[in-house]
Amino acid sequence: MTWISVMIAALFEVGWVVGLKHASTIWEWIGTAIAIYISFYLMIRAARSLAVGTVYAVFVGLGTAGTVIAEIVLFDAEISLSKVAMISLLLLGVVGLKLLSKNKEEAQGA
Repeated sequence: MTWISVMIAALFEVGWVVGLKHASTIWEWIGTAIAIYISFYLMIRAARSLAVGTVYAVFVGLGTAGTVIAEIVLFDAEISLSKVAMISLLLLGVVGLKLLSKNKEEAQGA
C-alpha cells in the first residue's frame, strides 16, 4: 500500500509540474497548488515506513518520466529514440530501487 502512495504521489507530481508550465487561470493555479499538496503529503507519508532516499528517488523518477510522457502526449513535444531510451533507463532504475528496498519494520526485524 505504501508503494501505491508513492506512485499516486508521482502522478500528482506530473499534474503540478504540467500545471506550473501551462496554468493560466485561477482555477488551474488552484488545481496546481492542490496537486503539490497531495503529492508531497503522500510522499512524506510513504517515507515514514520506507527509506527516505528510495522514496524520493522513485517519486522523482516516476514524476520525471511521467512529465516527459505527458508533454509528448498532451502537448506534442518532440519524441526521439534517445529520449525513449533515457526514460526506459530511468524507469528501470526506479523498478530496481523498489525491488531492493525494504520497509523500515522489515529492516529493523532483520
